[in-house]
Parts: sequence; C-alpha cells; structure tokens
Amino acid sequence: MNRMILNETSYFGAGAIAEVPNEIRKRGFKKVLVVTDKDLLKFNVTKKVTDLLDNSGIPYEIFSDLKPNPTVTNVKNGVEFFKSSGADSIVAVGGGSAMDTAKAIGIIINNPEHSDVVSLEGAVDTKNKAVPMIAIPTTAGTAAEVTINYVITDEEKVRKMVCVDPHDIPIVAVIDSDMMSTMPKSLTAATGMDALTHAIEGYITKGAWELTDMMHLKAIEIISRSLRGAVNNEKEGREGMALGQYVAGMGFSNVGLGIVHSMAHSLGAVYDTPHGVANAMLLPFVMEYNADSTGDKYRDIAKAMGVESTELLSTEEARKAAIGAVRQLSVDVGIPQGLKEVGVKEEDFRKLAEMSMIDACTPGNPKNPTVEDIIEIYKRAY
Repeated sequence: MNRMILNETSYFGAGAIAEVPNEIRKRGFKKVLVVTDKDLLKFNVTKKVTDLLDNSGIPYEIFSDLKPNPTVTNVKNGVEFFKSSGADSIVAVGGGSAMDTAKAIGIIINNPEHSDVVSLEGAVDTKNKAVPMIAIPTTAGTAAEVTINYVITDEEKVRKMVCVDPHDIPIVAVIDSDMMSTMPKSLTAATGMDALTHAIEGYITKGAWELTDMMHLKAIEIISRSLRGAVNNEKEGREGMALGQYVAGMGFSNVGLGIVHSMAHSLGAVYDTPHGVANAMLLPFVMEYNADSTGDKYRDIAKAMGVESTELLSTEEARKAAIGAVRQLSVDVGIPQGLKEVGVKEEDFRKLAEMSMIDACTPGNPKNPTVEDIIEIYKRAY
C-alpha cells in the first residue's frame, strides 16, 4: 500500500501572499504567531507578510529566536513563546529553519508529552494534529511547506534528528516567487541543489512508485532548466525554482530519501555546514555509489536534465551522463567542489559515517551501505 499526504490548500505565483489574510479569516483564527528568522526581519522580507496582517487588522506576535540549523533549545523557547502569546495558529515565513521550528512548536503545543523535543525523532505516532500552520517559503529548496518532515539539531548529542509525522504538515502553503527574490546567489544555488537532491533521491529511493516517479522526474526537469536563471535572479528562473522544489517535496515527503541526506545531516550537526551545500557536494559521489542498484533510472534522470539522445546510450553511459549533468550544474551555480573547502576534517570521517548510519534517511537508500562505504564516499568527496 502507498500513501500520499499533501497540503489542504496551496497557492502559487508572484503576489500569492495576498491570500494569507483571507485564509486566516476563513479559518477563524484570532491571533497568529509569525515564526521567522532575524535576517528576514532585518531585510524586511517578513515585513511583506506582517504588513498584510497589519492592514487586515489581524493580531500577531513574532518569534525569531532560531538558528540556520534549528536546535532543541530553539524549539523549547518557541513553545514557551507560543503559550505566552495567546496565538491559535502559526504563520511560518522563511526557509527550512523557520518552517522546521514552526512544525516542532505546533506539534508539541498539541502533544505536550513530547515537550523534551528529542522524543519526536524518527517516525513518531503523535496523537493530535499540530497547531494550524500557513507556510510561506523564502527559499526554493527545502519544500518544508509540503512535507511531513522536519529536522532539529540535538545540541547535547551533536546530531540532527529527522522527525517524520503526518500531523505536522502545514494546512496552507503559499509559493510566492517574489518572497524568494532577495536570496543571494550562494543561497539560491545551495537551496536549489537541495531541491535537485530531493528529486533525485526521491526517484531512486526504495519507496518510490509511479505517482512519485512522475513528480520527481518533472521536478528534475524544472529545476535543471531553472536553477541557473534563478541564480542570476531572472524572473523565469525564480518562478521555475519555486514550483520545481515544491513538486519535489510532494514526492519525497511520501517516499523518503537516501544517504546523501544522511551524510549531509551529519555534516550539518558537526560543522554547521549549510544543508544545501552539503547535499550538492555529496550528490554526485553518492550517485556513483548507488548506480548499480538503480536499474535504468539514471537514463531518465539524464533525459530530464537535458542530456540529448539518451536512448542511444548504454546503461553505463547513461549513468555517467546523469552524474556528469549533476556535476556540471553544481559547477555552473558556484557550489564548492570538495568537503575540504568547507572545513571538514578527515579525522572525523568515521564519526560522521556512524552518525549517518543511524539517520532516518538511510533505510530509504537503494543500496544498503556499511560504515566503511560511507567513509569511502566522504573520502572521495573530500
């Protein structure tokens, strides 16, 4: 049996945030907690949303005490803030950090038995739906607005916890490319490669099936043709990435990912490496490792990425073409090409690999890795 969980309602297109006050009023919410980050406040990105709330007379408070890789402490502080605010709903404005924090807050408010946060790791069968949330992404990559996943860093154990819960999905997603237009090139590139990783891993994961295959291949196609333009802040590229990352999220949220994400989570926990950068650097090396367990799927990936005459290629040639297309896109958008460039230390490879083996994404990988396999991938990506 396969299962699909998606948002109740989603809006797409430039200016779509205008619907936020309407959704709040329609659903009878009295006061909202806006969860965002300090940089988005500083650069007046969040203000685009709070201005709408002000003009509509909708009361709100802002919680922005969160890190790029949000922590257990951030979540606990957010839970207390929500309780004191008198809010009955959440509007999350930001990238994965804001939305992941908001999801965890919303789950704990309605499931207080998980107030320690760490008990939410993995596929947890919570009893109640989270506080209703409207999610407004400001990056084109994580797709947290349409997934049932969120990631929180456990500071004590220095590791990222992947939490999977159908009760955490936002009820409304607003995919407005104007909200993403202020992203710098480096962040656009990193989040875009994160989205591509979602699509490729989702397509080859053990849980993949026909409906998610359709989503992932279309996402690969949209992202591959849009990311370079988005990095150059071209309108068409921005709009394409806004859609492509969401389509990828529709798929992988329901079938899982693989060890690119497991290994990237370890890097994020130990070095605070930006998640999209970690994924982008690891993706081609993990694709090489997984190639012999993917049948002819790399041919489809190569074709979706714009490789011509893929039908004339042998299976081995098609696999090399797909990996080559990923590498070229990564180079073209300015992603660092070695883990050494971002401060990773060789002496940490075993610890990183052991952390990756127990990550929630690892079971979905098409090939079952060992610690030694993962160490070798880190070495090759170094």
